[in-house]
Amino acid sequence: MLIKKSSDIPSSEITSKSTYMDRRRFIAGAAAAGATLATGLCLGKTATMLETVEANTKLTGIIKSQFSTTEKPNTLKDITNYNNYYEFSTDKYEPNGLSKNFRTRPWTVSVEGAVGKPKKFDIDDIMKLAPLEERIYRFRCVEGWSMVIPWVGFPLNTLLKQVEPLGKAKFVAFETILAPNQMPGQNHEVLLWPYVEGLRLDEAMHPLSIVAVGIYDEALPNVDGAPVRLVVPWKYGFKSIKAIVKIKLVEKMPPTAWNRMAPQEYGFYSNVNPQVDHPRWSQAKERRIGEFFKRETLMLNGYGDQVASLYSGMDLRKNY
Repeated sequence: MLIKKSSDIPSSEITSKSTYMDRRRFIAGAAAAGATLATGLCLGKTATMLETVEANTKLTGIIKSQFSTTEKPNTLKDITNYNNYYEFSTDKYEPNGLSKNFRTRPWTVSVEGAVGKPKKFDIDDIMKLAPLEERIYRFRCVEGWSMVIPWVGFPLNTLLKQVEPLGKAKFVAFETILAPNQMPGQNHEVLLWPYVEGLRLDEAMHPLSIVAVGIYDEALPNVDGAPVRLVVPWKYGFKSIKAIVKIKLVEKMPPTAWNRMAPQEYGFYSNVNPQVDHPRWSQAKERRIGEFFKRETLMLNGYGDQVASLYSGMDLRKNY
């Protein structure tokens, strides 16, 4: 595969060659190992026909959030040109181009399971559930790169309260769209499609967990998970599932995409923890996109004061 180079963000300054090659070898091996299990999961299903949303659609009435970091955000160019979005490609530069024609209207999100009032929300209804806030959050990838992103959205708990979670609900499961006719990566057995993720209910209800529908003052670009995605800033980026079509409240811990592909490497919690290395690389430092030198990775991505109490008494090495 041809790796496209950015003029101002050489890949050699973001991920070491050895780390990059190790990850590619893992992907190839994991795909082979999971071929039998994945057969039939990513093929043979018809995606919802969607209409294209114009790029650069402006969002109005955005308020500044008290939860924002004061760090300088990365540029829109940074955010939309260096991505992990395996539904389109395992390359970081290709998803932007490959997602250009991904159709995001009409779009609904089903919220169901252990709730009193299950409901299917239209994306336009979701946009009106609460005032849109700009949340400038640190974003840390498990591979060692990071950004600061000015998301636009609202607390996930606002959406969940609409369906009245029952007392037996302990976890929240998320599922992305299955659209292999639009997402070329879903025609390859890199992961078991559709992509799924999960949170404990108290994590999902925490005010830092948000439903994101935009970046800066624009509607969410396709490459960043349009039209609606999850953002959980104290966890590694792969927990923040994109292009969500289903949310289900459940009693037991749900499966997650990377955990079921490589459980020895990706745990359910996936909290940013510089003291717990990935089996194939250190998590102690990170490289902020646009910077040359690495910086120290912060525990819980710097959100410890707000979320550490969620894990009181837990061994975060065991519950990685």
